[in-house]
Amino acid sequence: MTLLLLIGHGLLAVALLGAVTHQAVALRTWAPADPNRFLHRYRRVRALTFANAVPLLYAVVVLSGGLIYPDYRLDVRIPLEELNLRAMVGLFELKEHFGGIGLGTLPLYWYLWSSEATTPGHRRSCIVVTIFLAFTVWWDFLVGHVLNNLRGLA
Repeated sequence: MTLLLLIGHGLLAVALLGAVTHQAVALRTWAPADPNRFLHRYRRVRALTFANAVPLLYAVVVLSGGLIYPDYRLDVRIPLEELNLRAMVGLFELKEHFGGIGLGTLPLYWYLWSSEATTPGHRRSCIVVTIFLAFTVWWDFLVGHVLNNLRGLA
């Protein structure tokens, strides 16, 4: 059951990673000279289309991670500490903290991206919060992936 939850958690994390990365790249104001280039097409997506998907996916990923967490504490963390891999344990602690801060940021993120609040005066705030969430999602994904490769739950 844990393996199934871990796979689902990973797939949801990839969906979240794609959504928040697309949105962060779409916020950039620079544009390549050639509109047929990949980066221009990637950036052309409307950032507002992800305003509801990102908070929902983020909450579901955190919830699914919470379901896996007790198994991680028993089956992965203790052996990592016994192998004196405290840096890996510390990375996961940072992952937890960034994830919690990101979860607390979601109401602000959603407010800033709601149709009433998307005014030119809020653009900088939207960029900062979106880039922070993108960093958090990328950090959490990479640390989770490395730790799973180091000592997985299966």
